[in-house]
Amino acid sequence: MRDKLTTIGFDADDTLWHNERFFQLTQAYFAELLADHADHDHLMERLLAAEKRNIQHYGYGIKGFTLSMIETAIEVTEDRVPARVIRQLVEAGQEMLAHPIELLPHAREAIEAVAETHKVLLITKGDLIDQERKLAQSGLGELFDGVEIVSEKTAATYAEIFDQYGDGPDASMMIGNSMRSDVVAPIEAGCWGVHVPHGLVWEVEQAEVPTSNPRFRELKDLGDLSALIDQIS
Repeated sequence: MRDKLTTIGFDADDTLWHNERFFQLTQAYFAELLADHADHDHLMERLLAAEKRNIQHYGYGIKGFTLSMIETAIEVTEDRVPARVIRQLVEAGQEMLAHPIELLPHAREAIEAVAETHKVLLITKGDLIDQERKLAQSGLGELFDGVEIVSEKTAATYAEIFDQYGDGPDASMMIGNSMRSDVVAPIEAGCWGVHVPHGLVWEVEQAEVPTSNPRFRELKDLGDLSALIDQIS
C-alpha cells in the first residue's frame, strides 16, 4: 500500500516565475563586452567552468553568477580587462537583482487549487535575500504552509523537509523544472517527482530523465497539476 499523498512542494525559479531567461540575456551581454578577447563558445565554456567551481564558495544565484562573470573576464583578458567592463558587469548583476517578477502561466491557480486539499511548500535554492525578494514580489507567499530556501537540493534535504512539514517523503510530491534538483533528487528521497519543462535550462541542472521510475511524472504546464494529484491521491 502506498502512503496517501499529503504534502506538495513547489520549486520557484522557472517553475512559478521566469528566471533563467534573465541569465541568458546577461550572458549574451557578457559575450558582447568580451568579444575582442575570446570567441563566444570559448567564453561560455570558461564562464560555465567558473560557475561550477564557485558554487561551493558563493552558492547559487545572481551574485555568484556576477562574480563568475568578473572572474572569467579577468582570466580571458589575462588581467587586462578594463575597469569600465567590470563596472558594466556589476551593473548588469544589479539590474538582474532588481528585475520585476513575472509569474508563469497557471502558477497561482495551481497552488490555490492544491492548497485546498494538501499542505503546500515552497522549496527553492539560491541567495536568501534575492529569493525572499522574489517571493514577496510574486504575491504567492501567503499561499504556502512553509518556505525553505536551501543551499542545495539533495535527497537528504527533501527527506528532512518533508519529515518536518509533512508525513515524510513517501507521502510527498515535488514539482519543478530542473530535472536534477526538482525531480531526480526528490525521487531518490522517496517522493513523487514531477517535471514541468520550462525550455531554458542551465546546464548544471540537466540530468538523465528517470522514465522507468514509477514515481516520475511530466506535465506540459501547471494547468494539469490538479488532475495528476487527483489521479495519484
